[in-house]
Amino acid sequence: MVTRKIRLNGDEEAIALLGEQDVHMRQMEREFGVELFIRHDPQAQELTLSVRGTAPRTAKAHRRIEETLERIRQGRATVLPADAPLSAHFGDLGAPALPKDAVFLTAFGKPVRPRSPKQREYVDAIARHPMTLGIGPAGTGKTYLAVAAGLRSLKAHEVSRIVLTRPVVEAGEKLGFLPGDLYEKVNPYLKPLYDAFYAMVGPDRFRMWRDDEIVEIVPLAYMRGRTLENSFIILDEAQNTTPEQIKMFLTRMGTGSRVVITGDPTQIDLPNKAQSGLALAKDILKGVEGIAFVHFSEEDVARHELVKRILHAYDKWEKR
Repeated sequence: MVTRKIRLNGDEEAIALLGEQDVHMRQMEREFGVELFIRHDPQAQELTLSVRGTAPRTAKAHRRIEETLERIRQGRATVLPADAPLSAHFGDLGAPALPKDAVFLTAFGKPVRPRSPKQREYVDAIARHPMTLGIGPAGTGKTYLAVAAGLRSLKAHEVSRIVLTRPVVEAGEKLGFLPGDLYEKVNPYLKPLYDAFYAMVGPDRFRMWRDDEIVEIVPLAYMRGRTLENSFIILDEAQNTTPEQIKMFLTRMGTGSRVVITGDPTQIDLPNKAQSGLALAKDILKGVEGIAFVHFSEEDVARHELVKRILHAYDKWEKR
């Protein structure tokens, strides 16, 4: 696999080349069998398009892109509206545009949409606030929609990377010694985050983005001492943080970043019944400007219908 980079002269040129919602970029990826992604360096004020794949495919795609860029820069190509024919630049391959009610369009052409009014409120809160806390039971789409919103921000060049983290806490059973390097040791704990990315961008692109640090998935313990700028940061399973951990995480936020925190207060796996950092943060951060709280209920569960009934049964039992 080889990577070739092309410097772009600003967002307008990127739109002219890649299309609204990156529809032309997806066309090129399918046509040439390569991976394309944009990196924005706010300090150097540079916008770079990277082409990655086998040497012959990368060379062919790179040549086509350079030719198209030359036409754009000479005024022989124009920025196309979202509803224009997609054959104008790269052939009519029928790449779909993002539906108006969707958060993100997966690599498999499936739109990711809110399925309930509360999920819509959650997506809107993420778009409007620098920090959003999504609190509620399992299956309500807290993590999945946060990942979709992060990918949307990445595609729109609002951020330069996505950082996902969660505390490494065993859920009621001891897993014992885990062999391998750091990645192999923490992989079982972070697998739910991988699943969301696999569903939206596919495993190949996810691995490429992870290798190039466009997407970073790390245990919460490894966040200490960092300042994350121009990043979309998601803290998952926040009910399993201690008060000290969540305070540490909240202070990692840097300039140009957006934070989403998800958690289910009914599924705390901390040892010795330690106080949940999420429960404490709810009280401390209440009323702070720029922070939104969205509370889900069992009515918002988007998994199998039986999951909703199970949660309801447990709720009744706990109240008794």
